[in-house]
Amino acid sequence: QNQKTKEQIESLLQSGKHKELRDRLCCRLTFGTAGLRSAMGAGFCYINDLTVIQSTQGIYKYLERNFSDFKQRGFVVGYDTRGQVTSNCSSKKLAKLTAAVLLAKDVLVYFFSTYVPTPFVPYAVQQLGAVAGVMITASHNRKEDNGYKVYWENGAQITSPHDKEIIKCIEECVEPWNGSWNENLVDTSPLRQDPLKKICDSYMEDLTKICYHRELNVQTSLKFVHTSFHGVGHDYVQLAFKAFGFQPPIPVPEQKDPDPDFSTVKCPNPEEGESVLELSLRLAEKEDARVVVATDPDADRLAVAEQQENGCWKVFTGNELAALFGWWMFSRWKENCSQDADVRNVYMLATTVSSKILRAIALKEGFHFEETLPGFKWIGSRVKNLLDNGKEVLFAFEESIGFMCGTSVLDKDGVSAAVVIAEMATYLQGQSLTLAQKLVDVYETYGYHISKTSYFLCYDPPTIKRIFERLRNFDGPQSYPKCCGVYNILHVRDVTTGYDSSQLNKKSVLPVSKSSQMITFTFQNGCVATLRTSGTEPKIKYYAEMCALPGHSDRSVLEEELQKLIEALIEHFLEPDKNGLTPKSA
Repeated sequence: QNQKTKEQIESLLQSGKHKELRDRLCCRLTFGTAGLRSAMGAGFCYINDLTVIQSTQGIYKYLERNFSDFKQRGFVVGYDTRGQVTSNCSSKKLAKLTAAVLLAKDVLVYFFSTYVPTPFVPYAVQQLGAVAGVMITASHNRKEDNGYKVYWENGAQITSPHDKEIIKCIEECVEPWNGSWNENLVDTSPLRQDPLKKICDSYMEDLTKICYHRELNVQTSLKFVHTSFHGVGHDYVQLAFKAFGFQPPIPVPEQKDPDPDFSTVKCPNPEEGESVLELSLRLAEKEDARVVVATDPDADRLAVAEQQENGCWKVFTGNELAALFGWWMFSRWKENCSQDADVRNVYMLATTVSSKILRAIALKEGFHFEETLPGFKWIGSRVKNLLDNGKEVLFAFEESIGFMCGTSVLDKDGVSAAVVIAEMATYLQGQSLTLAQKLVDVYETYGYHISKTSYFLCYDPPTIKRIFERLRNFDGPQSYPKCCGVYNILHVRDVTTGYDSSQLNKKSVLPVSKSSQMITFTFQNGCVATLRTSGTEPKIKYYAEMCALPGHSDRSVLEEELQKLIEALIEHFLEPDKNGLTPKSA
């Protein structure tokens, strides 16, 4: 019933573009590392009114089977500020259709009356005792994209087998039901509730559980600049700073209000570093603010930059921020825990492609460190499991600037991370230290962990498959490479097939993940490198890290060695020229 997407298909048909029609109509959306995500537009593998209705009908069917009290407990729906005029598609409209499908089936729906940060949806699912929730967002993807992120009753994103079962249910009911198209139901149905005020107040109150130095925050002379990247973050980060006793951060005026075109940045991903932080860094210089915090468009991730003595800016990587958060959350726990608290009951987590710095801190301090598959959905589920077993989880992260401080939200959260970094910077200023100086101190104490993460763009799935299959049959059938240029390989782990040469039974400890490509190489020189496909974008990502023991640290030597190894990895394993891969910088 969407005229714009209908016209897109008709026009492709009339101009005889059969290949594009096949691409759009002959495959369905599948769950990646962050739910369903694709371009907005016509077709069954795109995000549009129909595919959102179909997905919600499938979820309704699945939840009805799993929960006898589904209709009473209800379902949460949130959305960001994305939109596309050419397909008459906006996050709010797609959220209204999601709610309509459920309201028409007499389900209680908690529908936020305005845009919210992604973390508010998993938080609301737990707070309101709902059976599940959906957030309409494509996070930091390009402006053409949108997505559909599903959370289970435990407040974590869905993992296997729920995702597979939901896809089956979607395929069983692709014809829209009566009422599914009625987006006005959210304005008329008595079963629709607006959880905005309750959830926002409760979230800000819970946030103070991880505020340790309110008196310092109130008095600090430090100034902060915040950019919300044309997304949802502005109002909520202002409130979070207030909850911690801070003066509000200075917003970047050109970027504080929602803009689905993200008109001041080449891509709305703060992870891209200084090039996309230009406006906030210039404002910070003008305002004499030393720290910049940037939330991505749906405010679930955080970038941080700090002005150094020489006037230059240091933009921290996700792994560097995690080193700081890990030190901070553990040292605050240690200072505030009760006499009989047992450090062996304490946990921190990271995804397997992230830095091993938390492992080093855990070894020295006596708490537990665990790894999961890439994607916060795995962290959320594992954290819930640990909490249910009486464990205490302080912090978890993924290197792509996703951080979870505390356990109020079982997903990454840029709002809480922003205010925790502000408190950390304030505390360190009292010790005459900057964030960058403290980072060096953390590395000196626990061992240098030098890492580099980047990617190549590849829009041709068969090429991606060929690159990984070549690695699996490198020196003959089912034989992985034994070296990469001059670097000898000690172990290979292939999570796609479930193989791990370092295990006695040759089986990977991490669960098999057939739907994505991921191979990890451990080199004789101590470097660990992973090649994997992105779960949300047409990218082949690479991650490499050199880990040194405390006291064995000549940083420049480690950096040089890492750089050479990455060059070998790209040349011998990815072969960008031969495979037509576009590097990040281009």
